[in-house]
Amino acid sequence: MSTKKMIRIMLLDDHLLMLHGLELSLRAQPDIEVVGSFSTSQSLLAALQQNSVDVVLLDYSLGPDEIDGLSLARGLKKRFPTMRLLVVSALHTPATVAMVMRSGADGFIGKEVDPAQLPIAIRRVASGKTYLAETMSEQFREQEISTGAPSTAAMADDNDSLRMLATNAALSVREHEVLRCCLEGMSVTQIAEKFSRSIKTISTQKQAAYKKLGLSNDNELYKVRYLLEGR
Repeated sequence: MSTKKMIRIMLLDDHLLMLHGLELSLRAQPDIEVVGSFSTSQSLLAALQQNSVDVVLLDYSLGPDEIDGLSLARGLKKRFPTMRLLVVSALHTPATVAMVMRSGADGFIGKEVDPAQLPIAIRRVASGKTYLAETMSEQFREQEISTGAPSTAAMADDNDSLRMLATNAALSVREHEVLRCCLEGMSVTQIAEKFSRSIKTISTQKQAAYKKLGLSNDNELYKVRYLLEGR
């Protein structure tokens, strides 16, 4: 009689109450084995060096002393290319979902969903498929249309214009890091907490950067993200 293969998973969330709840919920699943749960990316990475897992479930928005969600997702995929990655977050704007999926994540689930959906998402991701809630899938497709990669010719024209724009803009280091955080889907309040600055300071730096780049809103920022992320 064959035994169904267990899905080995590790959890990462800096909110201990949330982490404990996730662990209890998943341990009740007959086909999911929680190998470990961690509150810091450093402890997760150390554990992954010693144990192989099928899926890592990680919180997108970790604490101010932590690596940002996009960089962590990219790093995990680079170091463990066969491991599947499911991101969970309370923040799931179309831009955030799109960027997380482009960073290498295999699925994205909101923290407000029915808890019964989480095991379903884990099983789907573990099977080699992509998981997005239906509403997120629709938003993601819309975001791909509005801010997705343009044609080669269009990108060449855009990049020439954007390089000139950025050269003339002369963004400060802090203005640039604020825009990077905006591209990761972070709010002004979250950026202020991350860098231990006031909300007013972050807002001022964001608006100063927008003015230098000739931007008026976040949608226009997503259009120039190819240049900003490559600086």
